[in-house]
Amino acid sequence: MVKENEKSFENNLEELENIVKKLENGDIPLDDAIKNFNQAMELSKKCDEKLKQAEEALTKIVNDDNELEDFQVSED
Repeated sequence: MVKENEKSFENNLEELENIVKKLENGDIPLDDAIKNFNQAMELSKKCDEKLKQAEEALTKIVNDDNELEDFQVSED
């Protein structure tokens, strides 16, 4: 369940990209650059966690007993 104030993956990624552009320009004060860098690291962590959750969800299937199990490809 998504929390009411939690941003979507896409929103976090877009914000991260905007921060990276600002930092690449290099025309912001050092204190602001440090603040932006820390914010970017937090956004990166959130995006990584969301991707890991999606990967885990996509590697599960429902078996005949309606239970989730790991998806495995048989190499016959």
